[in-house]
Amino acid sequence: MLPLIIRNASTDDEPRVAELWRECGLVASYNDPATDFRFALAGAASDVLVGQDEAGHVVASVMVGHDGHRGWLYYVAADPTAQGQGFGRQMVEAGEAWLRERGVVKVQLLVRETNTKVVSFYEHLGFEVAPRTVMAKWLVDTP
Repeated sequence: MLPLIIRNASTDDEPRVAELWRECGLVASYNDPATDFRFALAGAASDVLVGQDEAGHVVASVMVGHDGHRGWLYYVAADPTAQGQGFGRQMVEAGEAWLRERGVVKVQLLVRETNTKVVSFYEHLGFEVAPRTVMAKWLVDTP
């Protein structure tokens, strides 16, 4: 496993991180990754962490946040040309550490039903499918 240099993202990272999220197929038609990035950086209970390779290129990311009770991971991404090198695992672990530092004891994430290829990745990291019914309501006109 190649070790990444993991740090908090800065506003300068926005274009690369948004591009990475698109490259990994993590962006839905109703999500603007740049807006999501800025929203997470501005929040008191959220952040974006990036992983740099030895050349200083951002090759991985995770958006992390909590509601005071549960922690959440979003946009876990590893450059598609570098997948299988442990970058995703390092980003999940960094997100978990970020949550632990804030006293959050449980981490959750959502996987779109169209992204089934990542389920085994998360199961390998100790995640399990939680029997829950997720309910949602759009607060704006549906995109």
